[in-house]
Parts: sequence; C-alpha cells; structure tokens
Amino acid sequence: MSLPLRRSYPADSAAESSSAPQHPVAQPSDKEQPAPIRQTPASALDVYSGDPNFMTSLARGLIVIQAFTQQAPQMTISQLSLKTGLSRAAVRRCLYTLTKLGFAGAEDGTRYALRPKLLSLSNTYTASNALSTSAQPILERMSAAFHESFSVATLDGDDIVYIARTTVSRVMAVDLHIGSRLPAYCTSMGRVLLAHQSAEWIEQYLARVVLTPHTTRTVTSAEKLMVLLRNVRRNGYALVDQELEVGLRSLAVPVFAPSGRFVATLNLSGSAPRMPVYDMQTRFLPHLRNAANELGALLR
Repeated sequence: MSLPLRRSYPADSAAESSSAPQHPVAQPSDKEQPAPIRQTPASALDVYSGDPNFMTSLARGLIVIQAFTQQAPQMTISQLSLKTGLSRAAVRRCLYTLTKLGFAGAEDGTRYALRPKLLSLSNTYTASNALSTSAQPILERMSAAFHESFSVATLDGDDIVYIARTTVSRVMAVDLHIGSRLPAYCTSMGRVLLAHQSAEWIEQYLARVVLTPHTTRTVTSAEKLMVLLRNVRRNGYALVDQELEVGLRSLAVPVFAPSGRFVATLNLSGSAPRMPVYDMQTRFLPHLRNAANELGALLR
C-alpha cells in the first residue's frame, strides 16, 4: 500500500464585495479572545452524550484508574480532579466505590493509590489473550539465546502497549513491563504498527498527534515520518536509533496471523554502543522475523 505524503494547501483568500457595509467591523481585543479549552480525559466523554447505552459512571471510574501512573502513584481527590477533568464530587464517588471493592485505598485518608486487586484484571487479560500467552514463551526463549530484551506490542489509540515482554538488563531509564505505554511515532514497534494502518488513518493520526522531540534524533516532521513509514511497509521492519532515549536502539518486525491479518509487532531493544545498526540488520533481523512467523502461526 502506498502511503501518500500530506499536502498543505494555501488558505483561500476572498476579496470583500463592493456591496459590503462600509462601516468598520469592530475586532475583538486580545482580552476578549476566549481562553483555549483544556482537553481532559473527562471531556473526551462528551462524544457519548445522549447515548442511552453508555455508562458514564463506569467510564468515569476507568478514567480515575488510568490517572494513576508510575510517576504519580498516589494522588489526592483535588489532584485527580485536576488531572482527569472530573469534578471533585465525581472523583470522590469513584474512589469510594473503588475502595469498597478493594481496587483502591488511602493509607492516610487523603492520598489514594491503587491496590493489588487491580492486577486481577490485567491477569485475566493476559491469561485469556492468545497473542499474549503465545508470545511470552517465544520471547523468553529469544532472551535466553541472545541475552537481549524482546517485546510484543499492539496499538491502543496513539500509543503502543506492551502485551508481552522479557528483559535481561535495564536499557531504558523507564522500567517497561506488560501494560506500559510509549508514543508510537518515535518507537520501532510504533512505526511498524503505524505503517500497517490505512492511509486515511495515518493522515488523521498525523493531524492530531504532537511530534514531541525526546532527543535530538527524534523525527518531528510529519512528512519525513510518512516517508519512514513507507520504508517500514516496504522493507518489513523498523529500526529506530536513539529517538526515544539517548543510548537506546530498537528493531521491530510485524506479526501476521495465518490469514494474513496484521496483528502485532515484535521487537528487540538494546544499548546503542553495544549493538551497532549493522549487527541488528544482519544478525538479529532474521531471528526476529523467524520469531514473528512462529508467533503468527500460533494465532487463529
């Protein structure tokens, strides 16, 4: 599939009609300009307004759960309200319910945190997901053979989500695990996942995503990223060299089901000084492709 480059078009200019009123039109001053509306997880629920089958209370509870991160494992009701865009009353009700059910709690009565019971939800997913359960032993075998870190991920919104992972050494500043999320545009697995979306989907993605530079090597041009995605699609792999983090180099390949359906991506990540680009392409790429083929054959 050919992925077209985005094109920018000059803004249309229109001359004023001679029949237009001659009196000047007052222009609003800077003070009269409306303030930009801050987008929050809560505001994303507005699209479901009026849907009688949509459970807003459940959605709010999930928003509160997702607000907790590795960087913010404990938060007050006020902090959660600010982060999620939900009212303090809504956050309080969500936390009350989650606490009663054992999914959250506050040791000091003010700062809430998630509880281990929440792991039962993720364990249910990994145990019932054929892709995750099939991938884990393959990754473990690869790590044992090559003493490197391997992962499998899928696309969730604009991020990649790890669904299987093995690691033999800490190669990133952030500790990655099953369920970790990273931006798609500057990761090898993300580029494989993006490259196998439709051209229309990619155009919409590039229109909304902010290509933030994580290092001096990060690609922040939508046009250049489009070219890279075409190369990924054509070559069958993505190699990202220190775009997410200095010193981190990664290589990813697509995973296809027996029907030919694209389902996920599998990657190898390692230290850039220890893992030259040439070695990744000549030594590791064939093994990655074999592992991806093996994983794909197990899926139905």
